[in-house]
Amino acid sequence: MKRSLLSFIVIATIMTGCATVQSIVRSSFPYTATLLVPASSRTNTTLSATSQASSFDQIFTGQGSNTDAIKDVRISSARIDATSPSGQNMGAFKTIRMYISRGDSSSEIMVASREDIGTSVGSSIMLDIDNSRLLDDYIKGSTVRVRMEYVLRSPLTADVSLKTSLGFSVAPNTAR
Repeated sequence: MKRSLLSFIVIATIMTGCATVQSIVRSSFPYTATLLVPASSRTNTTLSATSQASSFDQIFTGQGSNTDAIKDVRISSARIDATSPSGQNMGAFKTIRMYISRGDSSSEIMVASREDIGTSVGSSIMLDIDNSRLLDDYIKGSTVRVRMEYVLRSPLTADVSLKTSLGFSVAPNTAR
């Protein structure tokens, strides 16, 4: 009897676990991108920087390898860290807006922003997210691109390298 019960639990776990594991992997590891803001960028002007994003899931299993196992993709966090030059203050930025798009499409969607950034915020900043939209079509594509639209408050003395981390929450697609 115990052996039958144990077998049933193992089989049930395997059958329902694939979508759940994919969901956990997808939501636990953010998409990251490195953006470069040139020192020649003008202040009080809306400019942008674009880069391809990658994720843990994409690196190890290939983007789109099991995307039918997830659904209801939403942004859950957005963070930007100044990685170069050392000690760069994000207070040099007045406004930041983050957009994502599929590499094979020109349509994009704003997922996070921050207005009126303080002058002494330090080298890292969390953005305000817009999780009202489903992003399945963007994340399930073969390529995810990140575009940062920004307005500088003060001139930069060197090119600034920014690491963006966009976290996503998902639900397992058990109806597949």
